[in-house]
Amino acid sequence: MFRIRELRERMLFTFGLLAVYRIGSYIPTPGIDPLRLKERADLLSGGLLNVMDLFTGGNLQNVTIFALGVMPYISASIILQLMTSVVPSLERLSREGEAGRRKINQYTRYGTILVCIIQAVMLGRSLWQADVCMIANPIALIFIVTLTQTAGTTFTMWLGEQITSRGIGNGISLIITAGIVSRMPNALQYMWQIYKPGGDETRHVYEAVILLLMFVAVVAGVIFVVQGQRRIPVQYAKRVASGGRVFGGHSTYIPLRVNQAGVIPIIFAQSILIVPGAIAKYLPDSLGMVKNVLEYFSGGNGYIGLYALAIILFCFFYTAITFNPVQIADDFKKSGAFVPGIRPGKPTADFLEHTMVRITVVGALFLAIIAVVPMVVANQLKIPYLIASFLGGTGLLIVVGVLLDTMQQVEAHLLMRHYDGFMKEGHLRGRY
Repeated sequence: MFRIRELRERMLFTFGLLAVYRIGSYIPTPGIDPLRLKERADLLSGGLLNVMDLFTGGNLQNVTIFALGVMPYISASIILQLMTSVVPSLERLSREGEAGRRKINQYTRYGTILVCIIQAVMLGRSLWQADVCMIANPIALIFIVTLTQTAGTTFTMWLGEQITSRGIGNGISLIITAGIVSRMPNALQYMWQIYKPGGDETRHVYEAVILLLMFVAVVAGVIFVVQGQRRIPVQYAKRVASGGRVFGGHSTYIPLRVNQAGVIPIIFAQSILIVPGAIAKYLPDSLGMVKNVLEYFSGGNGYIGLYALAIILFCFFYTAITFNPVQIADDFKKSGAFVPGIRPGKPTADFLEHTMVRITVVGALFLAIIAVVPMVVANQLKIPYLIASFLGGTGLLIVVGVLLDTMQQVEAHLLMRHYDGFMKEGHLRGRY
């Protein structure tokens, strides 16, 4: 990789900007007392806050200048993607090629600022109520937190765009991955303290070996499913132009991914399932049965079962929104393409929908299993969730997917210059 000057410069540029992001992760937000914040470590933990803290690499719990990280950008992107499926003007804009994509990206930036301001105001109020501030005026504190977090998120978004354009690509995704991977040294340190010989806790070494083997197996399974796809063959009809020249007649395929929805269903499910626990906190003791039911589904086995079910449902929901077989069949008909053995039009749309539903069943079950594995392991082995989180869940899916895409892009640079890629036989298959 380092033999090619352009690729070497792109990689060093990417590593440099990621280092800048990690340096900012140690700069606290003005007006916050770090000592009192450390004493109230439970303030910014639990439910969706754990997901946000995972995406920010611990910045949220430490309330640094990058506490919100790229979460507002992710939220704005998801909202705009869902709106693209239901708002005709946005749908037309998304089909206008590069110009439409730039316009949607601009809308996403505006949405990021709006979401960031809302989340920063909520964060400032929570910090004031928790009494971890060094500023006596609540309005001044909320203003400083909002200004700092909005600037931090905007700068982080700019770093991601610079990595995408001048680095090796996947800028926002690489920033998220850097934050997740930065927690791995702490996880290894906790694991050593628990399982080291002669330690305070009486733990068997074979448990550590089992955890390491599970980590390897889960990563291999994630790679297998993330790259898994059903290839639907597509044939283009031959057309004879003036002068007797023949066009078309070639064949290709459309890849239907097994995990079409990515990690979005996990984020949706976690966002929804924090509601029962939040409601239970404000219910009076007189509603004991209702309160107990809500608390049962906000933790323990009830939460795990409901969590897995919600992920499966959201997998089908998100796939139905983002995958439009009717539109694909219509595009085939206009371009003279067809699936061999399937009539154009509605039969093609029905075939694509039936195929997508079948492979989504596998993807949804896989996603549900991967998501609940860390909870089950943490409960059964009584280990910190920080260690168990590397055995599955959102973080592992993101890290594996982003690194596969990054390796594919680097390999494309190598192949363009007649180098062999990473593999002697065959090449990396992308997720798209």
